[in-house]
Amino acid sequence: MVHIGNEWDSLLAEEFKKDYYLHLREFLKAEYGSRRIYPPMNDIFNALRYTSYSDVKAVILGQDPYHGAGQAHGLCFSVKKGVQPPPSLQNIFKEIKADLGIDSPAHGELTSWAQNGVLLLNTSLTVREGQANSHRGQGWETLTDRIIELLNQREQPIVFILWGGNARSKAKLITNKNHLVLQCAHPSPLSAYNGFFGCRHFSKTNEFLVTHGIKPIDWRLP
Repeated sequence: MVHIGNEWDSLLAEEFKKDYYLHLREFLKAEYGSRRIYPPMNDIFNALRYTSYSDVKAVILGQDPYHGAGQAHGLCFSVKKGVQPPPSLQNIFKEIKADLGIDSPAHGELTSWAQNGVLLLNTSLTVREGQANSHRGQGWETLTDRIIELLNQREQPIVFILWGGNARSKAKLITNKNHLVLQCAHPSPLSAYNGFFGCRHFSKTNEFLVTHGIKPIDWRLP
């Protein structure tokens, strides 16, 4: 069964026993055994592995993993060092530059954000090669909704950063007034000029955290 290695194991233990997850598990066995699926199996839960429940300061919610070879590694919008940052990630870096004056990094690996308290969660955690949204409706959304609900229950404030329609549909799960919800268009080149550029979500996140006595996030990548 799933072993994440931190608080998420106990928080999600009952979830991993439910029928929908057992169905998902069988589906994934068949998919990984017969097709090219991303990310690699051992990377599926990296978002939870890198950012334990109590450490979450902000959540960035993506749709599903990149579906090109060598890109996805379990953190939404992130690609490993040596892989060209996709257009959406390039636009994220442009907005950080405009918002905070931080120059675009030499790579697109966002692991340091995750280690700094940013839960980089996709709503679906796996995908077929070359087929966006191909694992939609198999059970991942039920699990990731539960993760959002658990975070919503936290007393310590969290910033939920929702870009695009898929992510914004989750806003209804965030009912705790302690938290801040930031919403705008997706950073994709198809929509970034419809409100993503100029959203200033990175500085707004840190302003909110500092106001609540929480150490701000270092958006620079080492």
